[in-house]
Amino acid sequence: MSPTSETAQGGRRLVIVESPAKAKTIKGYLGPGYVVEASVGHIRDLPSGAAEVPEKYTGEVRRLGVDVEHDFQPIYVVNADKKAQVRKLKEQLAGVDELFLATDEDREGEAIAWHLLEVLKPKVPVHRMVFHEITKDAIQEAVRNPRELNKRMVDAQETRRILDRLYGYEVSPVLWKKVMRGLSAGRVQSVATRLVVERERERIAFRSAEYWDLTGTFSTGRAGDPSDPSSLVARLNAVDGKRVAQGRDFGADGQLKTANILHLDEEKARALAASLADTSFSVRSVESKPYRRSPYAPFRTTTLQQEASRKLGFGAKATMQVAQKLYENGFITYMRTDSTILSDTAVSAARAQVTQLYGADYLPEKPRVYAGKVKNAQEAHEAIRPSGDRFRTPAETGLTGDQFRLYELIWKRTVASQMKDATGNSVTVKIGGRSADGRDAEFSASGKTITFHGFMKAYVEGADDPNAELDDRERRLPQVAEGDALSAEEITADGHATKPPARYTEASLVKELEEREIGRPSTYASIIGTILDRGYVFKKGTALVPSFLSFAVVNLLEKHFGRLVDYSFTAKMEDDLDRIARGEAQAVPWLKRFYFGEGAPETTSGGAADAGNGDGDHLGGLKELVTDLGAIDAREISSFPVGEGVMLRVGRYGPYVERGEKDTEGHQRADVPEDLAPDELTVAYAEELFAKPSGDFELGVDPVSGNQIVAKDGRYGPYVTEILPEDTPKTGKNAVKPRTASLLKSMALDTVTLEDALKLMSLPRVVGADAEGVEITAQNGRYGPYLKKGTDSRSLTDEEQLFTITLEEALAIYAQPKQRGRAAAKPPLKELGTDPVSEKPVVVKDGRFGPYVTDGETNATLRTGDSVEDITPERGYELLAEKRAKGPAKKTAKKAPAKKTAAKKATAKKAAPAKKTAAKKTTAKKTTTAKSAAAKTTAAKSAASKPE
Repeated sequence: MSPTSETAQGGRRLVIVESPAKAKTIKGYLGPGYVVEASVGHIRDLPSGAAEVPEKYTGEVRRLGVDVEHDFQPIYVVNADKKAQVRKLKEQLAGVDELFLATDEDREGEAIAWHLLEVLKPKVPVHRMVFHEITKDAIQEAVRNPRELNKRMVDAQETRRILDRLYGYEVSPVLWKKVMRGLSAGRVQSVATRLVVERERERIAFRSAEYWDLTGTFSTGRAGDPSDPSSLVARLNAVDGKRVAQGRDFGADGQLKTANILHLDEEKARALAASLADTSFSVRSVESKPYRRSPYAPFRTTTLQQEASRKLGFGAKATMQVAQKLYENGFITYMRTDSTILSDTAVSAARAQVTQLYGADYLPEKPRVYAGKVKNAQEAHEAIRPSGDRFRTPAETGLTGDQFRLYELIWKRTVASQMKDATGNSVTVKIGGRSADGRDAEFSASGKTITFHGFMKAYVEGADDPNAELDDRERRLPQVAEGDALSAEEITADGHATKPPARYTEASLVKELEEREIGRPSTYASIIGTILDRGYVFKKGTALVPSFLSFAVVNLLEKHFGRLVDYSFTAKMEDDLDRIARGEAQAVPWLKRFYFGEGAPETTSGGAADAGNGDGDHLGGLKELVTDLGAIDAREISSFPVGEGVMLRVGRYGPYVERGEKDTEGHQRADVPEDLAPDELTVAYAEELFAKPSGDFELGVDPVSGNQIVAKDGRYGPYVTEILPEDTPKTGKNAVKPRTASLLKSMALDTVTLEDALKLMSLPRVVGADAEGVEITAQNGRYGPYLKKGTDSRSLTDEEQLFTITLEEALAIYAQPKQRGRAAAKPPLKELGTDPVSEKPVVVKDGRFGPYVTDGETNATLRTGDSVEDITPERGYELLAEKRAKGPAKKTAKKAPAKKTAAKKATAKKAAPAKKTAAKKTTAKKTTTAKSAAAKTTAAKSAASKPE
């Protein structure tokens, strides 16, 4: 049907979705009478700075973007990078007869639809079009059955946005003043950071305990086979009726929790093993129980993130990026959901595949129904599952790489959820005997056999603990009966030590946040991304390690904003927000109490009761807390005792250890590596840092200038410089800058000499000029020594050539064709194995910007906390997966050259930016801990990440 006839019958319709990829897919499912455009995420938001606020607003409104004095009215502005898209949408709207707002069906999608309505101001009929999968049937059904915009969902999302703005814009400046510029605080990110810090505190306080026990291998004396082994391994359970201590019996202080337990040390354990060598043993009891395991519920957002982390090595952010692509291209249902519900169509599709792939014996009589476990879940959504009324097997999708692997995971989990239980038997056998010295020893062994694997044929859930036993693991024991005689083939004494609590991984942190009901599951990926980007947390392998900076931030928040990072208060706040979403509470009274405190004036609005009822959850307001900063001692909140007079301090340029007071005798200070895990900072390690060369090394006086020459350890490595006289002008036209030069790689701070320093500061050295008069210089650069002639640079192989190379030798080098790469590839630093996606060998290499992992197709730089020595294959695969999920780097279009007439105007202002840049250099932090406010705003606007 032609567009003309379509218009005549039903008019032209504009459908607005969020992403271009989704628009492209949906366009193929609708007729020529439909125009499908993307908003490209949010088109307007709260202003990112005062400059964006309209002139009519003044005071606090310009700073916050929210009018707290008038019922917290938000000030919305169209994002600068979306103005062109808004113009395009308005142009498209001018030529249509109906508008369909087809943004995502969650709260944020509803808010985007409302903002589109407010900005576009359509004069044609408007419909809210919702769907949870992008298939032809689903899209056409959504067009036929639109609904009205849900203003209650919009109001709920707006309340969250206002709350997050007030929290971030009021608390973050406190961190800037008391800890470091550029830091951020957030309703959920700060609590997530506190969880990671608290776990590290537990590790620091932990004291390991050593304990011993015995392991016995017992034989039945008969020939065995796979179904009936001839022997079993059992662990010592009790001696003379007293239970032998295991790891679970010790506290974090290394002491036993209860007294009535036998704690064996090495000497006692070995003596007991020796005394049992010739003992006759017998079976004292056999306890058998039926074993049954039901399938796992279909995926919701958090369980998908956890399993993708365990099984595929994906971070939460990478998981959501890959899932977004699968959804937009019509392979899976919407990936941000709290629900485990499957539609009738999905249940039928899953049951059909169970029968087809595994047989009728694996299909339960009735469909399985999974109740939602998440509080305040948006049950209108479905679980994450393959799309359509017939699930495509992974082989049928044509997908590759990470998309194939994630789809396969979702497909297996969905099909398995409609299969029969796994059944079998679990057995516990107790074995006893009396030692040569008359002591009664009892050993215990447990086993499990699976007689019907049921759903396990399709899917078995992973575990956060790499040593945990998975559900499908069998442990077969010999068939024995009470009274049967057994002989001890071997009895050994085994030593163990208790371990500190494991650090969070992305998967376990997501699980912890969900169990504590903190934040919304759909935002966890962006929350983890934020605390990683801010430098509050870094990764070692898959573990999340808090930085020393995060210790200072959390310390300040706990001591001066305790309620804001209290776990139960944050969960209660989430519950209140959901009550507002359901219409059971009003937003404005709740916001007033949160911001102004319990004594806040009542709202003039009528309606439902407000959230919170004087039960003490909103005592002092946020505004009051942030105005009383005099009590916050910046040095105190950033100082942590290490022991023996050593303090760890977090300064504006990074962490350092210090002993004694500055400018006093015996004072010591040393920088701490920023990728050092806090639980690894001991007094002994601090002593090593103190012993390393640091500070200024006076090398002598330059015989020509008379200036003192010193060697220093700077933020970018060791260097030499001269100390200019105090009366030397440092600013203005006559300003003199001290000569400075980085040390060569072969030099060390404590061995460099005055002669070395003077040679270094003589660089760059003029070698001579070529036949055309172009000067050739020898210089020391970031990547080593090199020659430079105009824009043509050539590497030198030896540092000494910087000072010895002649013009003839330099001309000979330039006479050779320029090498477009290294003459010989360096061998890899480490081999990690075969990547599960590309099926190519993964190695660690040394690159221009440091070590990186590569499979020959994708390169990923090692992050803070990763090292060549410690990186595991799984961590390497995870880094590559995250890099693939990001896709190729976007090329930035080059700006057109400025017109000559504009150059004159710019000349007078040229010095100002230079001054600003210099200021930035003196305050910038070496890592990503101090991001700019603009970067923070950009991250908050990301459509894929939904911040809290």
